[in-house]
Amino acid sequence: MTASRPTVIAIGGNSLLDPDSEPTVANQFAVTSAAMEPIADLIERGEHLVLTHGNGPQIGFLQLRSELAKDSVHEVPLDSLVADTQGAMGYMIERALRTVLRQRGLERPVVTIVTEVEVDSSDPAFSAPDKPIGSFYEKDEAEALAAAHGWTLMHDPHRGHRRVVPSPPPLKIMQLPTIKKLIDMGVIVICCGGGGIPVSRGEDGNLQGAEAVIDKDRVSAMLASQIDAERLVITTGVEHVFENFYSDNPVPRPELSLEEAREMLAAGQFAAGSMAPKIEAAIDYLDIVEGDAVICLPGDLMAALDFRTGTRIHR
Repeated sequence: MTASRPTVIAIGGNSLLDPDSEPTVANQFAVTSAAMEPIADLIERGEHLVLTHGNGPQIGFLQLRSELAKDSVHEVPLDSLVADTQGAMGYMIERALRTVLRQRGLERPVVTIVTEVEVDSSDPAFSAPDKPIGSFYEKDEAEALAAAHGWTLMHDPHRGHRRVVPSPPPLKIMQLPTIKKLIDMGVIVICCGGGGIPVSRGEDGNLQGAEAVIDKDRVSAMLASQIDAERLVITTGVEHVFENFYSDNPVPRPELSLEEAREMLAAGQFAAGSMAPKIEAAIDYLDIVEGDAVICLPGDLMAALDFRTGTRIHR
C-alpha cells in the first residue's frame, strides 16, 4: 500500500511522434521508449505516478483510415476510435515503461485502464466543434479534405490547418473507484487516454457512445483533483508558458500564480486547442487541491518538478 500522494503526468499525443519520421507503429514505439526515460527517472527517485495521454494525431490517423476505407468496410465512430487508441497507446506506453524500468533493475506493476468518461449529450459543444485531432495540413490540402469528408477546420498560425471535432466537458470518470484502488496498491496506472471514451446517458439510463473527443488535459485535472494528487504535470511542445506567444517578443513565464493564470487566460493570451486547455486544466485542479501544476517539455520532467525549468502554476 502507498501512503504518498501521487503525481499525475499528462503526456501529449504529439510528443509520442517524431515529426521527422513516418508515424509508423515501429517509429511510435521508438519515440515512446525514449519518452519513458524521464518517467523512469521520477519513478527511480520514489515518485508515485499516474499517467494519462493525448491521442490527437493517433485518432486522426484512425479516423482518416476509416473514412478512406468506408467503401470496403464499415466506418468506426469516434468513441470506438478513442477506445482503440487507449488500448494501443496504453500497450505501447506500458510495454516501453516496463522495459526501461527492467533495464534499470526496477520491477514495478504497470497497468492500462480503458476508461470511459461521461458527458452530457445535450451539451452545446456538440454543435460547435473546437477540439483538434489528426495531422496539420497546408491550406489547399486541408480544404480538399474538408470538402471530401465534411470536416470542420481550425488554423494554427505556427503549424497550419487541422480538423476539429466536438469536445464536451467531462462530468464523471466511470472507472475512478478501480483507478483509486490500483493507486493505493502502488500500481503505476495509465488511464483516461485521449480524455477518456466519451459516453452519455440514454433515456433508459444506460451509457452509450458519444461522437466526440474529450480534452485530455481537462480530464487529467479532474482525475488529479479526485485522487488528491500532489502535482498535475502537463507536457507540451514548448519549454515554458509564454506571455504574448504569437508576438515578435514572447516572454517566458517560469512561474504563475493562480490569479495571474486566470488573468492571462481571460485576456486571450492562450490559443484555443493549444495552451488554453492546459491553463484551464491547471486552474481547475488548483481550485480544488493544494498542489502544483507544472507545464513543461516531455524530456524536462525531472528538472521541471524541481522547478528548474518549465512553468509552475500555484495558489
